[in-house]
Amino acid sequence: MEQVIPGVRGAAPGAGNATLEWWQQEGKWFSYGGHAIFSRMAGQGDPVVLLHGFPTASWDWSRLWPMLQQHHSLFTLDMLGFGFSDKPALYDYSIEDQADMFEGWIAGLGLKTVSLFAHDYGGSVAQELLARDQEGLLPFSIARVGFLNGALFPEVHSPLLIQKLLGSPLGGLISRGLTRRTFERNFRRLFGPETPPSRKDMDDFWYLLTYNNGRGILHNLIHFMEERRCHRNRWVGALQKAEQPMRLISGVADPVSGSAMARRYRELVPNADVVSLRNVGHYPHFESTGEVYRAWRDFCKQSE
Repeated sequence: MEQVIPGVRGAAPGAGNATLEWWQQEGKWFSYGGHAIFSRMAGQGDPVVLLHGFPTASWDWSRLWPMLQQHHSLFTLDMLGFGFSDKPALYDYSIEDQADMFEGWIAGLGLKTVSLFAHDYGGSVAQELLARDQEGLLPFSIARVGFLNGALFPEVHSPLLIQKLLGSPLGGLISRGLTRRTFERNFRRLFGPETPPSRKDMDDFWYLLTYNNGRGILHNLIHFMEERRCHRNRWVGALQKAEQPMRLISGVADPVSGSAMARRYRELVPNADVVSLRNVGHYPHFESTGEVYRAWRDFCKQSE
């Protein structure tokens, strides 16, 4: 099933009042392996867990948050190494470890059934959770899964040069020497031509990236690109075997995981449900919040 939505761009109603300071102040903290993890919870209704991408944080969901919380209980966190959560320098960061954290957190909250809504790096975490669900290893069930842009199929992922350099033997030097100018030049390339981030947006993204020495660990976090290749059969297999309803909402102007990723999804996933957003880049939930919200709500209604 394919849908193409040309709709109106921009933030969700009410999202303009949200600030990064407010987002942090309204958060809650818990400990994972002795490390402080930042989380957010709000709303009422069916539980939805929101999983963010690299190199950003749960703040990515802030524009969609006020719309979703009208119908759902929302749960999100900054994964270890991201945003306001701890960023230990000597740590073996991995998708599997982040999935362990989500699994323990969801179980600890007493949630029996959740939907997952995942972007980028978070999509890989969701794939690992799906694989565990199929193995009967999760202490909760997954009702449905929504994916935004991300490297669900590593063979059609086209990383930026800066990402390749971070994953190279020079990664440590590149990470520690990253400047605001270099970050902004590369980051802006991920957005659609009609939906660029504002100066204030870039201030927020840079602040979250550099918070608590975040620059110093980017080369450690970027190992997820290799993990995707190593675990390709397991994680792609999880999509192909999934019994839950799934929908990919794809910003097709994304240069790293846009139209080619959506085509691959349709080729490999049975009964593929894809919503394509024209002129939207790698961050659909930030760039075109209204379209993403409508696509998610329609998906939920269809899969009730």
